Amino acid sequence: MFAIKKKYFLIIENTKDINLSNIKKYNKFIIIYRNSNNKETLEDLLKFRKKCRLRLIKFFVANDMKLSISLNSDGIYLSSHNKTYKSLNIIKNNFQIIGSAHNAFEISLKIKQGCSFILLSKLFPVDYDKKSHFLNIVKFNSFLFIKSKKLVPLGGIKISNLNKLKCVNSQSFAIMSEIKKKPTKIISRLF
Repeated sequence: MFAIKKKYFLIIENTKDINLSNIKKYNKFIIIYRNSNNKETLEDLLKFRKKCRLRLIKFFVANDMKLSISLNSDGIYLSSHNKTYKSLNIIKNNFQIIGSAHNAFEISLKIKQGCSFILLSKLFPVDYDKKSHFLNIVKFNSFLFIKSKKLVPLGGIKISNLNKLKCVNSQSFAIMSEIKKKPTKIISRLF
């Protein structure tokens, strides 16, 4: 079975985490580059950005407006820790903002920041913190009903529970850890 949605958000920490040649569908994928731990050269990032553009894959940079503008990215990703309104001063008309949230307060903040999509975490239990709170499908769908159709599920999405996403009322979803572990396998299941 496949998880067919309109958009797939792939969160990577390194451009080597994903092979863009595995992506066959155009205009469905959005790559969010989180550059928190390692520093890649601007030249490598520009090459990766060029490959994304050739494959019609949108490319966003996390929490770094200067890098985002340098790479001529499609927009910026504001993590749940980013609570500033600096992003509202963006001049480019086609520059989008994506945000992430964990609760209703953060969702409201991301709406005020002008986010076109809000990644709501955690949908399922995650491997790195077994005891942490997660929403599950029913709670996520109720958030979606109350707040906004902009919400995108994130967290704990694996190959084993990919089919459960058919019950989620969102037209997209986001994957982070599974991209690092099994990038080819997960991308092949998204069609």
